[in-house]
Amino acid sequence: MCGIVGYTGTDPGLSALDVVLGGLRRLEYRGYDSAGVALQTPDGIVMLKRSGKLARLTEALEAEPLPAAVTGIGHTRWATHGGPTDDNAHPHVGTGGAVAVVHNGIIENFATLKAELQADGVDFASQTDTEVAAHLLAREYATTGDLSSAMCAVARRLEGAFTLLAVHGDVPHTLVAARRNSPLVVGLGEGANFLGSDVAAFIAHTRDAIELGQDQVVTITPHSVSITDFLGAPVQGKPFHVDWDASAAEKGGYPTFMAKEINEQPHAVADTLLGRTDVAGRLTLDELHMDEQVLREIDKIVVIACGTAAYAGQVAKYAIEHWCRIPVEVELAHEFRYRDPVVDQRTLVVAISQSGETMDTIMAVRHARELGARVIAVCNTHGSTIPRESDAALYTHAGPEVAVASTKAFLAQITACYVLGLYLAELRGTKSREQVGEVMAQLQAMPDKIAKVLQGLDQVRRMARWMADTRSVLFLGRHVGYPVAMEGALKLKELAYIHAEGFAAGELKHGPIALIEPGQPVFVIVPPPDEPHSLHGKVVSNIQEINARGARTIVIAEEGDDDVVPYASEVIRIPASPVLLSPLLAVVPLQVFACELASAKGLDVDQPRNLAKSVTVE
Repeated sequence: MCGIVGYTGTDPGLSALDVVLGGLRRLEYRGYDSAGVALQTPDGIVMLKRSGKLARLTEALEAEPLPAAVTGIGHTRWATHGGPTDDNAHPHVGTGGAVAVVHNGIIENFATLKAELQADGVDFASQTDTEVAAHLLAREYATTGDLSSAMCAVARRLEGAFTLLAVHGDVPHTLVAARRNSPLVVGLGEGANFLGSDVAAFIAHTRDAIELGQDQVVTITPHSVSITDFLGAPVQGKPFHVDWDASAAEKGGYPTFMAKEINEQPHAVADTLLGRTDVAGRLTLDELHMDEQVLREIDKIVVIACGTAAYAGQVAKYAIEHWCRIPVEVELAHEFRYRDPVVDQRTLVVAISQSGETMDTIMAVRHARELGARVIAVCNTHGSTIPRESDAALYTHAGPEVAVASTKAFLAQITACYVLGLYLAELRGTKSREQVGEVMAQLQAMPDKIAKVLQGLDQVRRMARWMADTRSVLFLGRHVGYPVAMEGALKLKELAYIHAEGFAAGELKHGPIALIEPGQPVFVIVPPPDEPHSLHGKVVSNIQEINARGARTIVIAEEGDDDVVPYASEVIRIPASPVLLSPLLAVVPLQVFACELASAKGLDVDQPRNLAKSVTVE
């Protein structure tokens, strides 16, 4: 949930403060309730922190400059324990002020530990659970004189999810961190090393990194990286190379990250399809590393995800069931492990997460594996927890997604799930190689079609601006259009803070039609006219029904579909495509509409209130 950055180096011309602030800017999507930095200087730890967005901290630093330093840590916060105040902002210092700590996660037994410390005479300056860890670390260091050993001892006492990063005034050029159920990666430089919640924290300085495993402590100096388990036993980290650079995490001339990421969707889909076929045209998923016989024998697929990723799973369900002839269930990850799911060795669980650090999904993955299921992660972030704890991973290649509301990751997730479904269909013999090749060719044509949609949305932008005072919007769809409708409603709720609902259009007469009144805006996602279930005519009838009751009908339909024209207030055209692939096109106008309407209301599109990019606590 929060963003963490750490740096230590030997180059006096490279300011630790500049490195840390640069990392925090790229991590601010993880939390923006407060921000702070701590630097290690010859005179000890110096620190500054402020509630509010990172801009408040930078203003304070200009007014109160900190001394030069080459070792430092920083934090941008999404509040859990304690409100977004200056006192509750990170870093927190332990007794004596020599050690500073930043933290991502929730320490579940903090109340017990706090009572223990207070009984020993420790005074607390904040309401946070993090301050408990700072005081414990100060006490352990006073006993052991070794910061790494002290961090191990503290980590063994903590329960819950945490990444802790600490710097001590008496241990120059050294940072120590611990992780459990919360993200942390190491960046490897020349005469410098880095720590961050994800690689965006240090991508401006290095693209070489090490992923850390569960329950590990890492100690970095400018020239070394040492990793142990919580008992202090040495372990080996897994190195990897990042295939994007710092410019990918910048706005690139767009007014918001979300606008940039919407426009990157043709590349996100194309890049997710790259390298999926061999020279003979056979579909290959080299990174899966899963026994093909195991995949042939599965008799059920369960998709687990949250939010937008769950809607990607809902879209994928239609395609995978159609191609593979195997039942697919889509579960919200936070409900999955609490309902005694029927899962066994013949179940394939597909866990979808952009960040790979969604705590609800992590816990669902663990539960599924305990029950004997095989798990494939669909993820955008190399080195993250969900791929590491799954049996196999299928990576999307959307590049960094900074805006809190997901757009390009959604399309990349759908695309990756399509590829997985086709791979399983060929493997299990429900589709021939030629049939799979035909669908892959159709998929490979989608980036150009997405680009065409993006070029023709001035109408949507105008609508969004004059609808800025709208208080409620409804979305209707059938078949794969139903999860698209729900995703469109979610985007509007996330960004514009107005009531929005996505319905299956067939449910309209079963209750929701009571919401229709004159002027009510209703988006309708219309199936292609040639889809095989005669749903097109049924949805056109739905449009007639709500139009007759005075609704403002905003229809998303294929080019050339004239059946909708007499009943539509507005028609948004998308290129013709196979029905199962149409969500890749139909959702784009809904993303742009939500983004533009929120901008017209003067809201922060990239950082909506109360939300953070990666939900790393349950």
